[in-house]
Amino acid sequence: MVTVFSKNNCIQCKMTKKFLQQHQINFVEHTIDEQPEYVDQLKAAGFLATPVVKLPNGSAFSGFRPDRLQALA
Repeated sequence: MVTVFSKNNCIQCKMTKKFLQQHQINFVEHTIDEQPEYVDQLKAAGFLATPVVKLPNGSAFSGFRPDRLQALA
């Protein structure tokens, strides 16, 4: 399952979620504004910006990356 860590009012987050929905890729979303417990976890992994997309294979990336998302479609 794909996991998306997002923030409210984040354009790249919205674009990422829209891409996943358009390609019928199931994902779980954690909004760090409402679930701040994920902030330290993301920072510890070296991420400083949202969205952070965690793939089923355990790898992760940040930002709107259609090239990486397309591989899931």
